[in-house]
Amino acid sequence: MLQTIRTSHPRVYKHFSALEDGEKYVQQIIDIDAYWERVQGQSVEQVVVDGGSPAMMQDVDGEFDIICAGGTLGLLHASVMASVHGFRVLVFDRYAVGKATRDWNISREELDSLEKVGLFTSDQVDACIVSRYKTGWAEFSVSEDRRKRLYLDNVLDCALEADLLLGLALDKVTASPGCMVAHRMTFTRVHRYRDCVIVEVLDSEKVTRRYRARVFIDAMGITSPVAMQLNDGRPQTHVCPTVGTIASGLEGVDHEVGEILVSTEPADMSSGRGRQLIWEGFPAGRDRYITYLFFYDEIDSPNDKSLLGLFESYFEKLPGYKMPGRDFMVERPVFGIIPAYWHDGFSLSRRIADDRILMLGDAATLNSPLTFCGFGSFIRNISRLTGGLASALREGRLDRSSLEQVSAYEPNVAAMANLMKYMCYDSTTDDPNFVNELMNEVMVVLDSLPPRYREAMFKDRMQLGELMVVGLNVAVRYPDVLRMTFEKLGFGGTIGMMKNLLGWAVSPVR
Repeated sequence: MLQTIRTSHPRVYKHFSALEDGEKYVQQIIDIDAYWERVQGQSVEQVVVDGGSPAMMQDVDGEFDIICAGGTLGLLHASVMASVHGFRVLVFDRYAVGKATRDWNISREELDSLEKVGLFTSDQVDACIVSRYKTGWAEFSVSEDRRKRLYLDNVLDCALEADLLLGLALDKVTASPGCMVAHRMTFTRVHRYRDCVIVEVLDSEKVTRRYRARVFIDAMGITSPVAMQLNDGRPQTHVCPTVGTIASGLEGVDHEVGEILVSTEPADMSSGRGRQLIWEGFPAGRDRYITYLFFYDEIDSPNDKSLLGLFESYFEKLPGYKMPGRDFMVERPVFGIIPAYWHDGFSLSRRIADDRILMLGDAATLNSPLTFCGFGSFIRNISRLTGGLASALREGRLDRSSLEQVSAYEPNVAAMANLMKYMCYDSTTDDPNFVNELMNEVMVVLDSLPPRYREAMFKDRMQLGELMVVGLNVAVRYPDVLRMTFEKLGFGGTIGMMKNLLGWAVSPVR
């Protein structure tokens, strides 16, 4: 597989060839990049089907309360359902269950949710934290005399080794009676019956197996074929392609500070209508440092959104952010397509459930459209996502409308999707440094307000009044934002933004 990219992506080839599992990582990246062809396709694979022969209900390889497809956030959810609520759970993944393609950073305060829900102790959570840092900051590339570095305390202040946390969750599931974990098992379809679902999979030997359950949890991420079908081939409206490395030997690194949002140049015009590339960097324990490169984009823009292409840009542009030293060494790559959905209405407008089917994590695409952090959204909502499903199972409320209530949807987060649109660079409407100029003004405004405003924005806790204060202050400092609002959103998008805000204003507080 590496040989196929030797000429087309020479920098990726060079660095991945030095990795023991370089072939495996390239294959995973290519598998994820296949998403672009599916989302642009004319036909949608039908993987959710009604019923089947009565004999199929009896001819199964196992029976459970919950079957969960997806071995990262799905595993965390399953571990609560099994070890705390006592349900019989099957968790499977097309790769290894409990192995993430990205590491996570979050605030220590938010991790308290894992203790409150009864999953882990404080000591267990702390054992998965590989680095704590004093503060973080965000900064955008404008002239040095106007550039504002915004410091953010208590936001994304610790780095987790995802596989350590997932390993604890895996132990919880395997130790729970009646539960099962299946590695390298691929979802093919789910059959809905009146009182159960039959989930059909291919095991590692390409043998078809069927399992019965009361409910199916789809945590297959952005590539979920279930989300694709239930949303008519449009499961996302926006995306954030993200690539990076866990590496050592980078120069100019401060291992006590996290760099949350950093741009180093105007929009990159080498692809389609342009991309505003943004960096993130944070310490990862010992001498290791994680750097990410990403950009925000509409799903149907003409930009090259492939992870392979972005990795090539990453290795090309890394010296402009953090200079690799003579002993620079990549430990492993980190990557993914992080999704977002703009809800054109007063409330949830994306399908996240069907009868006896519920989506979680990136498959549901309810995470923050600005921070694009599925892990953070899941942690903030873990009590509702697990407790709500436990109640639904015990009360037999497993129809679509009931399961839709078991979600991470929050009106304030959904409304923030309007702000995300400003981050999607478009050369037909924007000056080359538009995103940087606008975001620098946002940083200036946040710096002038009490710390609770910046913390609320980066932790998805912002209230409508707080957003209005920030927006009005930005408009005063940067009047062009008013003109750009209509140019970037259009008439329909502007009306949609107003509906979002009204829905937020009248929504009950969770």
